[in-house]
Amino acid sequence: MTDFNSTNFQPATFQLSWFPGLGAANHWISIPFCVFYVTAMVGNCTVLCIIWKDRRLHQPMYLFLCMLSINDLGVSLSTLPTVLSTFCFDVTDVAFDACLAQMFFIHSFSNMGSGILLAMSFDRFVAICDPLRYAAILTNPRIVRIGLAIVIRSFGVVLPLPILIKRLPFCHAKALSHAYCLHSDVMRLACADITINNIYGLCAVLIVFGIDLLLIVISYILIMITIFSLASGGRRLKALNTCVSHVCAVLIFYIPMITVSIIHRYGENSPPLVHVLLSSVYLFVPPVINPIVYSIKTKEIRKSILKMFSRGLELTGTVTAHHDGFQ
Repeated sequence: MTDFNSTNFQPATFQLSWFPGLGAANHWISIPFCVFYVTAMVGNCTVLCIIWKDRRLHQPMYLFLCMLSINDLGVSLSTLPTVLSTFCFDVTDVAFDACLAQMFFIHSFSNMGSGILLAMSFDRFVAICDPLRYAAILTNPRIVRIGLAIVIRSFGVVLPLPILIKRLPFCHAKALSHAYCLHSDVMRLACADITINNIYGLCAVLIVFGIDLLLIVISYILIMITIFSLASGGRRLKALNTCVSHVCAVLIFYIPMITVSIIHRYGENSPPLVHVLLSSVYLFVPPVINPIVYSIKTKEIRKSILKMFSRGLELTGTVTAHHDGFQ
């Protein structure tokens, strides 16, 4: 196999990497990341199963939570193949087209995550500021349309990224900074002007993440005004408590994302380890933390999980008793 295509100088493969200077410790570093993957898969699948089985939870708030859990699974599955191959099997090469496909899905799910958090903030805004019309506004067909709009917007915004990468020539450098493919990481390897890529990437971030975050902040300003206008302290506390999980999810998502964007654009002199670590936090932490936060702070989900565990313990006790009886 040749390294480069003779017509457009596209590399046959890119070389994945991980934490710089820690190559000998890769197998040890893989342990916490495997724990992250297992926790994210089990946690989000548990949330989905609980909401699917309990018809009482087929409400807008929990349907949006299902969207968030599916999106978190998508983020985890997008990075899983190359991260595990790099850590566990020392396979560091990824095909050019496979890299572009992974880049598309990682950025698409990141965009969808932002849109879902915006939809969840709208759900909390309607529930607190206009509770009498909540059921009439957030009907199931409307929730489906919101979900489709999030997916279409995400795919539409991200689709130009691999197209812009395909037009670039790559000379000799093909070593990436991560164990997965990101647009900012791939485009810096090109031996051509990447101004268009930079401008489009910045515009995409501002249009999607910037507008979403602005609308989330505005919705919570209106929510706080409504909450503090309530006469009863108990009602204020109850209304605030329904927002805690979503606020945690917003902070977990946007703080690493904003930090990564700032470091990539203005932290050229920062150590490479900082870039890799912050990108890892941005991609790996939210899918792990979100189901834990919602399981702890959402009473209905917490009760369902406890009930599921109690049934499991009862079943285990019954099987053990039968086994002892046969003996």
